[in-house]
Amino acid sequence: MALRAAGRQSLVDTVVEQLRAQVAAGEWKIGSRIPTEHALAEQLQVGRNTVREAVRVLVHAGMLRSRQGEGTFVVSMADPAEIMRGVQRAGVRDVLELRIALEAEAARLAALRHEPADLARMKAALDAQTAFEDPEGQPDSGNLELYADHDVEFHRAVVEAAHNTALTATYAWFSSSVREALVTALGDRDMPRIIHGDHHALMDAIASGDPEAAARAARELLERPKQAVESLLAES
Repeated sequence: MALRAAGRQSLVDTVVEQLRAQVAAGEWKIGSRIPTEHALAEQLQVGRNTVREAVRVLVHAGMLRSRQGEGTFVVSMADPAEIMRGVQRAGVRDVLELRIALEAEAARLAALRHEPADLARMKAALDAQTAFEDPEGQPDSGNLELYADHDVEFHRAVVEAAHNTALTATYAWFSSSVREALVTALGDRDMPRIIHGDHHALMDAIASGDPEAAARAARELLERPKQAVESLLAES
């Protein structure tokens, strides 16, 4: 099936989107070679340089792979960047469910692999967070984003204490969604407040070196807001 011709004012991004859509739709199967640069340029009615740049973008994204002297081949039908954008648009419940999966395992590994500097970083984040609380110990309504920043820093410290490069990289991609969902939850009166005791319990479990206790503390910390979200969704 021929590609839809791009309009006269199309740029590299337009061609990227068309090629991405063709790959995602299975126009070329995984492992197969896509048409040549010349053929794509003719089909899309754009210059070969535009096609070359668009293909380079999809190679960098991990959907295509170029082999010297052989051509360019499909290696994935899904664009990781698109997947991450989908995660960033996910609702608070979806974010919490993924956080439980990631952070429980991170806490388990952190209990086994943490260093003194990791625990110091967790404590510093919690201490800094208290500066943005009101007299009742709740987040100051005028500083919700700063409060959220320190909470995210605590959880990133937990994840990075696992000393797992892949887990750290995954959470780094995901942390913007964590922050966005947290700010949303902090501004919702029906959502439970952050309890420092839960955070200190997680830090203490990691410090104890008990991997199961650490994983359990991580789950318990996030289960409460997740259950609150589920209750609110059930009422809506």
